[in-house]
Amino acid sequence: MTSLAIRNRLFEYIRFADDKKIKAIYTIVEEEINEKHNIWTKDFTAEMQKRSHELETGKVSGKSWNKIQRKAKARISEKK
Repeated sequence: MTSLAIRNRLFEYIRFADDKKIKAIYTIVEEEINEKHNIWTKDFTAEMQKRSHELETGKVSGKSWNKIQRKAKARISEKK
């Protein structure tokens, strides 16, 4: 069975499983879920600090949020 097939079967099972089974499944994978959702590792924080410093010192130039939104909307319009 492929990973996709297994994933789909698990989705369907979880959708209708009773609370006790959902809690049991969650207990099994809780630690891994917490690790994957915690992006604030030392490496990530150091990278963000480096990028922030590069922006502040002018080593790299950034783009305003408005400019990014305009560009994204323009690309979406092009594809329609």
